Amino acid sequence: MAFAIIALGLSGTPAARAQQQAQGFALERFTPAAPGAGWFVMDDLTLHGGLGGAISLSLGYSHNPLSLTLPGGAQSLAVVQHETSASIAMAVTYDRFRLHAIFTSPVYVAGQGGAVGDWQFTSPKANLEQTPDTISDVQLGLDARLYGEPDGPVRLGGGAQLIVPSGARADYLTDGTYRAAGRFLFAGDLGQFSYAGHAGVHLRPLDDSPVPGSPRGSELLFGLAGGAKLTLLGGSFLLGPELFGATALRSFFGGETTALEALLAARFEQATSAAGAVRIKLGFGAGLHPRFGAPEWRAIVAIELVGQLQASRDGGTAANR
Repeated sequence: MAFAIIALGLSGTPAARAQQQAQGFALERFTPAAPGAGWFVMDDLTLHGGLGGAISLSLGYSHNPLSLTLPGGAQSLAVVQHETSASIAMAVTYDRFRLHAIFTSPVYVAGQGGAVGDWQFTSPKANLEQTPDTISDVQLGLDARLYGEPDGPVRLGGGAQLIVPSGARADYLTDGTYRAAGRFLFAGDLGQFSYAGHAGVHLRPLDDSPVPGSPRGSELLFGLAGGAKLTLLGGSFLLGPELFGATALRSFFGGETTALEALLAARFEQATSAAGAVRIKLGFGAGLHPRFGAPEWRAIVAIELVGQLQASRDGGTAANR
């Protein structure tokens, strides 16, 4: 009997180890630029004029942003299979500077629970019925154009964001810690071609390195966008790709610690007055390396209102440029 009890205890040790619970983290890799920034993720740095601002509403969906390969490699576990969210963002601008805040609410986040190696994953359950008032991590930011003219061939600037924890880790909405990011920004216009990009660092305290697909601490951020500007229906139209990603500094461009995503972005802008305009943006893309939070595919739609409350120093307004 004693031997049987010892044998049962030893056999139960691996099972207990296999049931270690994954806690979840801030999964979303799509970090939107401030309203009025031009692109979805990149900032065109066309900041100018006196007091102004922008407000935006957006709705996005990503498919399989967290899919883990099971032992043996024949199957995968879609821990987060569907992720739909709505965002409202506001910005205040003056001269070369912009302050902004972005609030995102999960509309529907769902997936599959199961075991991967020694870790047990629980599917998220965030939706309007069960968690109607949930807000995921809040982004507060400051951006500035430091060099170049608003419509010049080369513009340089910087941006900093503070990410305030909100929401539940189990629903893959937050790390549960404050985070910060700093970016070097560049952009410009060459005739009908417009480009923008960034490189920066995401200061991320969370390091869940034993857990498959989890954060590995602070990360390098990178991105590039470019497209053609056309005149259409009395307004302006911009079409082009955005490429963006992140990689953990402790595992630089590692296969399981790098996210890379491409988004085809289209933006139509129509002036509503001498000092204001409405923008409609559509984006569709896929994970070029769908790991580390980059989804298999993504779709997003946004509408923005931008305007100037005060004339620029040279007497012009946003709509005149």
